[in-house]
Amino acid sequence: MALLSSCVLVSGALVGGVSAPSPAMAARAAYGPSGPPGQASWVSTWATGVTAVPDKAPDYPDGRITYLEDQTVRQVVHTSVGGDALTLRLSNEHGDEPLRLGAVHVAARAGTTGTDIAPATDRRVTFGGKRAVTLPAGARVVSDPVKLDVAPDADLVISLHLPERTEVSTVHQYALQVNAVADGDVTGARTVTPVAAPEQWMFLSGVNVAARPRTSAVVVLGDSISDGVETTIGANHRWPDLLSDRLRADRRTPDLGVANVGIAGNRLLHDPNPPAGKPAEAYAAYSGPSALRRFRGDVLDQPGTEHVIVLLGVNDLGQPGLSAPVEEAVTAEQLIQGHLRLIARAHARGLKIYGGTVTPFKGPGFGFWNEKIEAKRQAVNRWIRTSGAYDAVIDFDAAVRDPAQPLRLRPDYDSGDHLHLNDAGAQAMATAVPLRLLR
Repeated sequence: MALLSSCVLVSGALVGGVSAPSPAMAARAAYGPSGPPGQASWVSTWATGVTAVPDKAPDYPDGRITYLEDQTVRQVVHTSVGGDALTLRLSNEHGDEPLRLGAVHVAARAGTTGTDIAPATDRRVTFGGKRAVTLPAGARVVSDPVKLDVAPDADLVISLHLPERTEVSTVHQYALQVNAVADGDVTGARTVTPVAAPEQWMFLSGVNVAARPRTSAVVVLGDSISDGVETTIGANHRWPDLLSDRLRADRRTPDLGVANVGIAGNRLLHDPNPPAGKPAEAYAAYSGPSALRRFRGDVLDQPGTEHVIVLLGVNDLGQPGLSAPVEEAVTAEQLIQGHLRLIARAHARGLKIYGGTVTPFKGPGFGFWNEKIEAKRQAVNRWIRTSGAYDAVIDFDAAVRDPAQPLRLRPDYDSGDHLHLNDAGAQAMATAVPLRLLR
């Protein structure tokens, strides 16, 4: 396989590298869904949705790391499919200032805990042939290809050195993975001495692999239920992770990556908009842009995508009047129209798109539930099941509801807050996906 020789900046202008005409188009051309027969395909093996950081978020260890200066962020991600080379997708999408990275390394993780690397696998990552790269405010960048044998169902460690005082502006808040911040440029070190152990991903949005011919990916677009909130930290027990396990175990679907761009708190129709003076000002920005607004960057621009699973609606229904203005309360018809827009955009790109029914959330945990909201959930689910608008339906609601009290989660699947699933519930959701849809 011939490796490409330069990185692609997806938005903005590449600093210190080469430019590309129509960067988003160039990125899709370079890392698109398939290559000629017999050649490798660039496919997303891991992805996440990134968000801004709330101005009023508490500081670490209770919340954010505000600044990094001459420090290395070492981050662990879990692959879904393997390949013989990779590229990294880095992001300054929510930054107001340029992001300078002095060095970037990638390696296989040594063991199953911590951030130590296997030294023989350590690789320096370059951008347009250079070890340093500067991302303008609002930009994303794809690295040069890195020759490395990447195993499926394995952990990679990605190390970013930030030589200058840098505001941490672009994150995924609920990584459910213990990462590390260490002083100095220790990007290539076997082990580091952490000064902080954040459970966030910072400035990192994806890993692509050069996989076997005709390998493709399914993208999961969702909220905290897909993001894995309340599943075990460090175990990769989000339901999309467990779906990936099923795909690898089936001889008909071993070459299908899973890119999980679920974001806790995400809404289909609205961006974060916390009422002034309310506690939500400390966390709402972590919910990310609406699914409609991020659909292009998080779904359509994922390399190798052929399938999309949508599971959204809980926060559109429950947040208004709590962490969002009451004026943003939505009707079932408005949610349906939002779904139809996603479907049209996916179909215009030739993708198959599947609708997930909204899971139950009756209970006192979040204060989301009342009879009017429940009636809207039922109306949306009825439309998802019967309209035929989606290419197929994945009935997550039926998979996890309590048969005795179907407006509630099954007790053995309930994490305790009556909204989020525990590990067993996540497994039930993964099992609910008919693999025949993805073959």
